[in-house]
Amino acid sequence: MLLNQFIVENNHYAIIGSSWGDEGKGKFVDFLTEKTDIVLRYQGGNNAGHTLCIGDDKFVFHLLPSGILNPSKECVLGNGMVIDFMVLGNEIDSLKNKEIKTAEIIISDKATIIMPWHKIIDGLTGQGIGTTSRGIGPAYSSKINRNGFKAGELLNMKSFHNKLKNEVNEINWLLENKFNAEKLDENIIFEEFSTYSKRYGDKIKNVSLYLDKKIKEGKKILFEGAQGTLLDIDFGTYPFVTSSNPSFGGIFTGSGIRLNNIHVIGIVKAYCTRVGNGPFPTELKDAIGEHIQKKGFEFGATTGRPRRCGWLDLVLLKYSNIINGFDSFALTKLDTLTGLKELKVCTGYETTKGILNDLDNIFELENAKPIFKTLQGWDEDITKCKSFEELPENCKKYIQFIENELNVPVKYIGIGPKREETIVR
Repeated sequence: MLLNQFIVENNHYAIIGSSWGDEGKGKFVDFLTEKTDIVLRYQGGNNAGHTLCIGDDKFVFHLLPSGILNPSKECVLGNGMVIDFMVLGNEIDSLKNKEIKTAEIIISDKATIIMPWHKIIDGLTGQGIGTTSRGIGPAYSSKINRNGFKAGELLNMKSFHNKLKNEVNEINWLLENKFNAEKLDENIIFEEFSTYSKRYGDKIKNVSLYLDKKIKEGKKILFEGAQGTLLDIDFGTYPFVTSSNPSFGGIFTGSGIRLNNIHVIGIVKAYCTRVGNGPFPTELKDAIGEHIQKKGFEFGATTGRPRRCGWLDLVLLKYSNIINGFDSFALTKLDTLTGLKELKVCTGYETTKGILNDLDNIFELENAKPIFKTLQGWDEDITKCKSFEELPENCKKYIQFIENELNVPVKYIGIGPKREETIVR
């Protein structure tokens, strides 16, 4: 057992994707919600999909934090997010229609609004890097260009309307002259957002003040990230990245509070996957890759696109660990590897600079050739195991190899999609 393994129980938790997203964060946010009072989604938009399996029911959320199914909690959409209010309303209504009791939601007044033209522009320009065409990148661009709309502006619709007129005039010129696209009607847009103002006005708050009060009351927070560290706009495989900071630093800019006692959990899939374009050194373009894709049902929760599959890459995990400082790992979808005679794990790269065990230059990743360590697989069904000790010997060796290489303990082990199919060490 590692020296720092499971000694300190911190007040707050952070769930962070260690790779290119799709690691299974939603399940562990739901799993850990019981330990906390507030679940805060700190970045991203509806380009992310978190899937939860509760009993025989399956839920996919794109904007709502994964703790929404616990009615005794509070869910916060942080100011690092970009919010499509139509999508948000559809998600809330779908739960209401099923008569499911949900947590209360709070929306940061500083969250950026995805406007109708953001989705149009994304659809016209975003295909080259594999965006979801949901307006995420253009919305973040508007935020940085200082001509975006913030959720708090819905609290003063007269001012909102004046700003909307000026912005639509500029956007219509762009749509007509650059893209030869249909112009937008400012009045239709204003009517739509007037309904959002009425529906969500009492939920829009200064989240920094709200959280500060709750923390002083002794409440515990679970920070939920979307996507993963290797898609981070600053630290990911640029330009094949998202437009926000899924990594640890995004917690502070996306919530507006600073905390020391956060237990940071890196979500690690037992193998690697990636959606869309970009470098992927351990990708399997063979029958094994197809087998993992089908058995793991590796298709995007948001887009339905098939995920590229490959062996676990410890070089990238080391890099991700440096950025985030993981206190523990949650290893997901371990059951997908059952039945494979041999498992390979990348421990280094062959590059033009020689053999590297650490990621020296992320921009050279495209030409890096993986160096693999081969481990023996297992045939036994692990989905009924209740403890680490019950796992097959080779399965335990696989987990221990990851721990020893990264010096980070694997505290949570996912052996199936359901909440109860989780081993806690």
